[in-house]
Amino acid sequence: MASDSELFIFADGAKDSDTIARVNEVRTILREPWVFKNITIIEREKNWGLAENIIDGVTKIISEYGRAIVLEDDLEISMYGLRYFNDALEKYADNNKVMEISGYMFPIKDSDKLHETFFFRVANSWGWATWDRAWKHFNADIEMLTAHFTKEDIRRFSIDYSENFWKQVREFKAGKINSWAIRWYLSIFNQGGLVLYPQRSMIQNIGTDGSGTHSDRDNAYRVELSDTPIRIFTDKIEEDRQAYNAIKYFFQHRKGSLLQRAIRYLQKITK
Repeated sequence: MASDSELFIFADGAKDSDTIARVNEVRTILREPWVFKNITIIEREKNWGLAENIIDGVTKIISEYGRAIVLEDDLEISMYGLRYFNDALEKYADNNKVMEISGYMFPIKDSDKLHETFFFRVANSWGWATWDRAWKHFNADIEMLTAHFTKEDIRRFSIDYSENFWKQVREFKAGKINSWAIRWYLSIFNQGGLVLYPQRSMIQNIGTDGSGTHSDRDNAYRVELSDTPIRIFTDKIEEDRQAYNAIKYFFQHRKGSLLQRAIRYLQKITK
């Protein structure tokens, strides 16, 4: 569906003089004759950083078109990915409970036992789509987003403490990270929103090799891209308990044994 799609590329500026050459290399690639209906390239004159570039880009596209499919530069997409996103955007366009379409699906055990599509509470930033009715709830103020949080909210937000989402909140407040994604998840969570997931992943993140922003070297999230289209979109607009438990199990065990953790740590400090 690329030839039927409008593509907007927000190309960030160089951080410093040492990265100018690499940014120029990227911009040369962007000007190649890719097969899209139309390509608009927005080249930042200075370095905005990941968070501000994403927030501004998504806001501008959604304000004009009412919806957007968002892909960062370290993602590979299934040949059926655009079809999945577009079908889902149409299917749930008027359902306020549905706030995001996730293209990525975690490499859980026995994934074939899950429904072909299902809902989960966690927003995913690795290939996603949304509408203006949902994005209008995005709040960049993390203090406001978390002012009312109780211990029970933290437990629910962190999937029974199985994933480090609340740690990301604390790190953002401490100025250690500048994540738009954790604020988007908080925005959805505060609205009681849901995110659609596919049983078979439409997205592969190749930035977990240590080169990506906010990402260390980690193979736990590697998946096989779907080679078949998604045909069944659930009408059950509530969180899928089976999928919840399966993803929670993945979160709890994704780091592997103590030996595997030690090997990854050594790889990290010696790279």
